[in-house]
Amino acid sequence: MPHDIVRPDLTAEEMGRVYTQRMATAGAPGREIYDEIFASSSHGRCPLCVQRRVTTLDHHLPKAHYPALAVVPLNLVPACSDCNKAKLASLPTTAEEVGLHPYYDDLGNEVWLAAQVVETRPTALRFSVTPAAAWDRVLTARVQNHFRLLGLAPLYASEAAEELSNIKHQLVTLRAADPAVGVRDELARRADSCTRARPNGWRAAAYRAWEASEWFFLGGFE
Repeated sequence: MPHDIVRPDLTAEEMGRVYTQRMATAGAPGREIYDEIFASSSHGRCPLCVQRRVTTLDHHLPKAHYPALAVVPLNLVPACSDCNKAKLASLPTTAEEVGLHPYYDDLGNEVWLAAQVVETRPTALRFSVTPAAAWDRVLTARVQNHFRLLGLAPLYASEAAEELSNIKHQLVTLRAADPAVGVRDELARRADSCTRARPNGWRAAAYRAWEASEWFFLGGFE
């Protein structure tokens, strides 16, 4: 439960200063632990959005409301500044509102990140969560809240738009060489490769959607 007093002689504000002055500050006694957590994310990417660069540590449960956890390593997650700011005002009051912990919440291996081609010119992708069969009601709500709170749909759509811009010339060339299957075969290869690497990454979802859209591979990408 959220609380302001850690113990009779220790307030939430004081615990906040313990984190800031005794852990997060360069040269502080706890800085070695801070740096170890900071460096623990794969490829230096924020594990919350799996896209932007890690720039800070995020309190999984906010230290302002859970001060006893202010310096507990299990409550500290490397994060980008955007995800950290998005979570600042987030205070869970139900099980469904508890944010995902990237290291302790197991979402399984089933594909759950989906994308849909928007058939306009220029085209775009619309990203969404398709609940896995193994998820219960609470986990489904938590994943959907995580996706909404961190603004992952527009973030991934923006990244996918740049990806398409980077490969458009190649797709035009492939379509000219083999109008029937040239583009689709290339999209299928990329979808398979990206899905094997990270099945619920935005690239995997994007290429799966592009491969599945006849409108797209017959010229919608132009």
